[in-house]
Amino acid sequence: MLPSQDQNSPSGGVMKRHRSLLLAGILGVAVTGFAAGQVFLPYTTHSAQAQITTDRPAHQYSFADVVERVRPAVVSVKVKVDQSQTMSLDGDNFNRGDVPPQMEEFFKRFFGERGMPNRPGQGPRGNNRRTSGQGSGFFISADGFVVTNNHVIDKSTEVEITTDDGKSYPAKVVGTDPRTDVALLKIDGRSDFPWVKFGANPPRVGDWVLAVGNPFGLGGTVTAGIVSARGRDIGANVYDDFIQIDAAVNRGNSGGPTFNLAGEVIGVNTAIVSPSGGNVGIAFAIPADNVNRIVTSLKESGSVTRGFIGVNIQPVTKEIAESLGLKTEGGALVADVSPDAPAAKAGIKSGDVVLAVEGERLKDARDLSRRIAAKQPNTPVKLTILRDGKEQTVSVTLGRLPDQQRASVAPQKKEERTSSTNDTRLGLSLSPAKSVAGAGNEGVVVTNVDPNGPGAERGFRSGDVIVEAGGKPVSSPTEVRDAFDTARKDSKNVVLLRVKRENNTRFVTLPVERG
Repeated sequence: MLPSQDQNSPSGGVMKRHRSLLLAGILGVAVTGFAAGQVFLPYTTHSAQAQITTDRPAHQYSFADVVERVRPAVVSVKVKVDQSQTMSLDGDNFNRGDVPPQMEEFFKRFFGERGMPNRPGQGPRGNNRRTSGQGSGFFISADGFVVTNNHVIDKSTEVEITTDDGKSYPAKVVGTDPRTDVALLKIDGRSDFPWVKFGANPPRVGDWVLAVGNPFGLGGTVTAGIVSARGRDIGANVYDDFIQIDAAVNRGNSGGPTFNLAGEVIGVNTAIVSPSGGNVGIAFAIPADNVNRIVTSLKESGSVTRGFIGVNIQPVTKEIAESLGLKTEGGALVADVSPDAPAAKAGIKSGDVVLAVEGERLKDARDLSRRIAAKQPNTPVKLTILRDGKEQTVSVTLGRLPDQQRASVAPQKKEERTSSTNDTRLGLSLSPAKSVAGAGNEGVVVTNVDPNGPGAERGFRSGDVIVEAGGKPVSSPTEVRDAFDTARKDSKNVVLLRVKRENNTRFVTLPVERG
């Protein structure tokens, strides 16, 4: 074990004497919301923290002591993969099936079609040739447990660990968690590996961090920076809660640790945002407390169990808050409740707004997802909900999060879209669901969308089914119009619509036309 691993370090954003400085590194994946032309690429990096007490002026601080302590625990992870399953992007491996559809265009733009990971059996690479990739990782125990990213070892047939002293060891995969991109490896036969500890305290924005990793295969590389932001949602999944750092990280840094100046791991690098594939000072790391919880579960059972209540939720925007009579935004709007799920058994309904978990107010919808997922199945949880303008407390016994399933509904044929009524105020053509084959018996189907109308601006598509308008079930275009007429008389600015698309349900607001 490395020295001073059992002490919690204070963190600080300004370099002062006898203060602990925090350095964090982060790795990135695809995300929405950035300027066109930017893309998240997997990489591996490491960070280091160490307690610094010195009488030298701030400009003479050095990270050398902490680097000497933590670097022996950082490793390079080399994998061999079936090239028909995955490919190498300067080290990190990507399976095309794991690339979100919106990211495929980014990969084509910067790497061309040949740079796209191939799906199994597809194209000239759909053969049994094997290739290799490299990432980073770090020891968390003397007996050889190593943490890295799931995407580094995904679909691998062999995994090899190279330590800082140049020695190589075969490793086995203990378990993976694709949802958070964490993987746990194990080297057998030794019990004296140098290792590092997860930090007990989260970093603050402005704290120093160190990233140590294997960028472009250059093992043992150290970079420094600060924590740029916390709680970043980069569109990877509902559990996004990344630390953003500006320490230089590149492809190959994936799975490496981010250290504070006490030599504690405060994050695992998983993604960068870059228009060129190189470092631009924006990287993301999975927070240490999340990784620690996942790794503990992987050690015990080889998999991760998460709490589950069985609801589809969405953020409460300003317009949604207005339509529901809420004074402020925040919380999670329940768009749909799965039949026989824990939420349904507890009496939670579509249209309820979850405001708090165990009395702690929610920041947003993702906050609810993270808090529920962090708890174990069969745990009773008290949720504060808002229904019909009144708060109430509901007790829910959590279930176990099932494997993700994808389901789809066959697209409607053009000849099936009949009996449409065009509402120019909404920019939508509407038909009773009963009149459209395959649409079911409830609601009103959107059969056409004016690309310049309010409906298009709010994301409506042909085939969407409006099941509620203004809090009331609808079955005809007339009932939809009546909801807008009522809202206009009540001086409301928007109408809240409950909309089904394939197997998902969400709430959408449309503005009330005046005049």
